Amino acid sequence: MAPGGDINAASEKFLRGKYAIVGVGETGYVRGSGRTTRALGTEAVRKAIEDAGLKPSDVDGMLSYSFNDSTFSPTIAGELGIRPNFYMDVYGGGSSTEALIGIAMGVIEAGMCRTVVIYRAMNGYSEVRIGGTGGRGSVAPVGGEGLFTRAYGLMSAGQMFCQSFMRHMYDYGTTPEQVAMVKVIHSEHASNNPKAFYKKRLTVQDVISSRMIVKPLHLLDCCVETDNGTAIIVTRIDRARDCRHKPAVIQSVVGRCCKPRADMHYQAGPISTVAGHYAKDILWPNAGVGPEDVDVTGSYDAFTFTTMLQLEDYGFCKKGEGGNYVSDGTMRLGGKRPNNTSGGHLCEGYTHGVNMVIENVRQLRHDVDDSCPVGPDGKRQHSYDYREGGCRQVKKVEVTANLGWATPGQGSAMVMAQDKR
Repeated sequence: MAPGGDINAASEKFLRGKYAIVGVGETGYVRGSGRTTRALGTEAVRKAIEDAGLKPSDVDGMLSYSFNDSTFSPTIAGELGIRPNFYMDVYGGGSSTEALIGIAMGVIEAGMCRTVVIYRAMNGYSEVRIGGTGGRGSVAPVGGEGLFTRAYGLMSAGQMFCQSFMRHMYDYGTTPEQVAMVKVIHSEHASNNPKAFYKKRLTVQDVISSRMIVKPLHLLDCCVETDNGTAIIVTRIDRARDCRHKPAVIQSVVGRCCKPRADMHYQAGPISTVAGHYAKDILWPNAGVGPEDVDVTGSYDAFTFTTMLQLEDYGFCKKGEGGNYVSDGTMRLGGKRPNNTSGGHLCEGYTHGVNMVIENVRQLRHDVDDSCPVGPDGKRQHSYDYREGGCRQVKKVEVTANLGWATPGQGSAMVMAQDKR
């Protein structure tokens, strides 16, 4: 491709609709798992293989987001009898999930393997917590970007990201009460999710009254920390159609798209603009759809405001209208475009985005694992009654979007659709 050429030209022709997610698996979302990440990862991958109706020998590629106390791919493969033709364990933030899906598509396309399992295993509460401390009593060493940020008190994700929200409040009049609705809505969804860590429905006042962590973030604006393993399986669409479930067809992927400066992102473009502003120009043309065509979103909710900023910059509403979008009922079950129907990172569990992909796969299959009864045919009989303890399956869902987040300067995304065949 010549410099300045159209990045979408080749990918639109060759990759849209060519790959699919065929299996998903997860452990419980708990605190104090009492298990190694080796055990958690093995369970999640095994469940994903079983969900797809495959055997371990059918999987010949492995990818993982390996950070903190995770376990490398060859170890998990050995536990299950998988012999990889390709594997890679990568370091990265919350934008890893969609990026790894794109890598899986690429290595299959290149002929290096046929079916790839992607997993994340973490004792994110009981062992190494994101801030660098936990069960081991460790303190994260200072290195890399930390050499330039810790001197200014920018040590945690909340400290590093909150300036983007503060500026949005200043520029557009967005309020903490509006953004607190993200937690409120996700808690409603989680109350219908038997496996969510937090199932209690909350109010805006609950969020605003919780203790301040770093201005303007309250405790309940922040995600839950959990121990868990999660996994998904990617393969070509022709193989996918032979698997157990109707495949979730991948229409477009953006992997770790960056602002002009990903580290000191505020030096290039408005601080309240995030990487999705650039990623959308790849995501939507490659998918052949736009935000208006999406039925369900999975917007990364490390904090309440990260959901808002991404939905805005990917074009689900105009810039500056994110506060209204997340607080007017659009995102809740029964609304125009539900978001994070499992409860997401704020309520279900923290997985660096894998659980949000799992949820959207299940939404597209129409088999979300809520509290609705299972019928004689083995399928869940969804009531579409979204009151507490009820259903969380969206009635008509054909297209979903996942919006990954690492920092304000780095992001990823994916569009999936139902298989029409």
